[in-house]
Amino acid sequence: MALSQPALFRTVPAKDYLNLFNKGVPDGERVVELLKYKKADVSVAANVPIASVRYEPNKMPIELRERLTEWATALNLVAGFFHDNEKTILWFCMPNPLLGDMSPRDMIRVGRFKKLLNFIQSALDENQR
Repeated sequence: MALSQPALFRTVPAKDYLNLFNKGVPDGERVVELLKYKKADVSVAANVPIASVRYEPNKMPIELRERLTEWATALNLVAGFFHDNEKTILWFCMPNPLLGDMSPRDMIRVGRFKKLLNFIQSALDENQR
């Protein structure tokens, strides 16, 4: 019988399934590649000027690093459920009727990440019951 994770820790995936972090720093290029974003999408989703969209750890604005960390965490939470990289990416790209027919990647892109994260956490909680 698996032990359920306390609610306090449900925002942290069990591991980095998609190899999106290097010593705690998100691999911005990989995260963006998986979400199929362009630089303009990242700028809007992270609410940073397009000229500030840089993925080198020492040149990445803190706001962008925080957003990329959130997105990478959400990707890994879903990957922890599917245990399949292709299914994970497909889930993020497909319109979801429970999200108003928006795809999860589009929810992130238009600034609705918190709603998406709540949806992911609730779905994972339901699956554990």
